[in-house]
Amino acid sequence: MTVAATFEIEYLQYLGADGKPVAQIPDAFKDANTLLPLFKQMLFVRTFDSKAIALQRTGKLGTYAACLGHEATHVGIGASMKPDDVFAPSYREYGAQFMRGVQPREVLMYWGGDERGNDFAGPRKDFAWSVPISTQCLHAAGAALAFKLRKEQNLAVACCGDGGSSKTDFYAALNSAGAYQLPLILCVINNGWAISVPRKAQTGAKTLAQKGIAGGLHCLQVDGNDLIAVLEGMRRAAELARNGDGGSVIEFMTYRLHDHTTADDARRYRDDAEVKDAWTRDPMPRLRTYLTDQGVWNEELEKAWLEECGKKVDVEINAYLETPVQPVEAMFDFLYGDMPADLAAQREQALQENRR
Repeated sequence: MTVAATFEIEYLQYLGADGKPVAQIPDAFKDANTLLPLFKQMLFVRTFDSKAIALQRTGKLGTYAACLGHEATHVGIGASMKPDDVFAPSYREYGAQFMRGVQPREVLMYWGGDERGNDFAGPRKDFAWSVPISTQCLHAAGAALAFKLRKEQNLAVACCGDGGSSKTDFYAALNSAGAYQLPLILCVINNGWAISVPRKAQTGAKTLAQKGIAGGLHCLQVDGNDLIAVLEGMRRAAELARNGDGGSVIEFMTYRLHDHTTADDARRYRDDAEVKDAWTRDPMPRLRTYLTDQGVWNEELEKAWLEECGKKVDVEINAYLETPVQPVEAMFDFLYGDMPADLAAQREQALQENRR
């Protein structure tokens, strides 16, 4: 028998669920002090997330997509990028976006129904949130092509979910990245559920990482609840991309501990035992234990930092709540160079009704 091809998917994990090392820590992350600001950022994201949910519950925010349980993956991705790289998020990667310069008040404005929340103060080159699943992967591939044509050592990073990895946009992006050796990293955040569809029901692939093999990309599966594994996986992929050795597909194994959004009730389709088991792999206590064992963190420091996080988030919430609402005619702005007559009539009608 002649074998045309074989492949293996490497799995990265350095910290067990109990926070104890299960493999040798990579040299780049052996100094626990380098992980400390990232853990603090994870705590900030979780604080923001809980307060955003509370805002929605009290009618001060629209439908909101929580990122509870994804903190290590998101912060690790954001920490691994350089300012001149380009990020194409979906609609949940707040941890990465905060590290890229997006302000929490902008996130709140977006989920509050104000499109100005998509006009980030920084970085200007990053793409806006993408609600249509996986279309952002193609945008990132285009940015990666531009980097290659300009001979720039920057990379493009796109995030999608496990469900998004079954979309044609995802496959087209990885195929282009492989064909043209683009500096693209496709991050598949596998949280087990494509809204209400379990991973096993939407693909027969043993791993989602292996989908990149068909396109000729480097492929890796990572424990997405282990910040060190996330950082090492991204470091490897970024090094390959910047050196002209092609793009990667990284599957981050994590879990959505909250509902898909505040408009969802995951109890309708998820077993309570499954969620309870997922909490035992929560990325927060895992890294907290490791940093405490390394002597760089303790309860007193965490209490003080959480208090500061609460104050910082409250400043952002107040800025959001105090932002003047746009005039009604703003919904018609910037749609056309010359507004069609029917829209002009609608605009005038909206203005008249608003004056009543």
